[in-house]
Amino acid sequence: MEGEVPVRSSIVKIDFYAPPLGPRDAARLASVARDVGFDGFLVSETSHDPFVSLGAAAQVSGALELGTAIAVAFARSPMVTAMAAWDLAASTSFMLGLGTQISAHIRGRFSAEWSEPIERMRDYVASVRDIWDVWQHGGRMNHRGRFYRVTLMTPFFSPGPISNPTVPVWLAGVGPRSLALAAEIADGFHVHPFHTVPYLDDVVLPALGDRPQVASSVLVATGNSSSEIQDATRLVRSQIAFYASTPAYRRVLKLHGWDMGPALTSLSKRGEWDAMTELVTDEMVDAVAVVAPVDELGARLRARYEGRLDRIGVYPAVSLRQSDWSRIIDAIRG
Repeated sequence: MEGEVPVRSSIVKIDFYAPPLGPRDAARLASVARDVGFDGFLVSETSHDPFVSLGAAAQVSGALELGTAIAVAFARSPMVTAMAAWDLAASTSFMLGLGTQISAHIRGRFSAEWSEPIERMRDYVASVRDIWDVWQHGGRMNHRGRFYRVTLMTPFFSPGPISNPTVPVWLAGVGPRSLALAAEIADGFHVHPFHTVPYLDDVVLPALGDRPQVASSVLVATGNSSSEIQDATRLVRSQIAFYASTPAYRRVLKLHGWDMGPALTSLSKRGEWDAMTELVTDEMVDAVAVVAPVDELGARLRARYEGRLDRIGVYPAVSLRQSDWSRIIDAIRG
């Protein structure tokens, strides 16, 4: 029924969310993630091109699923994105994660066009899928959308069919229109790490229904000693303060009745980062993050997210021994 939260039976995949890195480090970390037992290796677009990093990771990935989480769609033409994704899908299991970013970055950082982001993303995904269809099955290239026209594809420029042409497209976003678009056209949805269980249950999951899979990285503070956990918790507080200062994420604050959003925004504009962190309460940390020692973290993650997420990872990237990761993964899987 409409409004009900679809129950997901278990967390079926555990992903390693890579920190910002270049191709050499991506290959090294992918080999570690493979050996430890992760299911997926996801790279976001920050200071490096995610497709280049994943191309390097694909050389050592083995059974790992690779994905962008996310790549900035409007920074590239649909053809450029389709080609990068197709090449990766030809050699490994690949998931294409896309996001809109915001106007200031698309126009000012990428020098690209920005308008009507939801409808533009709808057309973008349709054009990428139309390109893939022509490469796999032949025929005339004739995508004519509101924002993108792709009408030329000769055999010389076609990479041709691949053995696994069904490339899952994942979307990300925070607003109700982003959720509605994902429910309509996406194979999966990346939930932002600044979330809570009530926000998932009351806002995200009812809007998505049961069509797309749901994945998220989770803010965690962990370690093998109390001092390590305290240091990690301070870092998590700063991350929460940063995200809570951004107006786009105030839906989470509003749901819980937390009223420090405007104050955090004001402090961020003045660069008063320590003062921002002090406004983050213990209640916020407990609701947004999972704070636990290594030997309890996996069970805590499973208890919080089983039945809610299909794929899970941790954020920020936590530096742990491989044996610690193996214990966490085993506990999440139960």
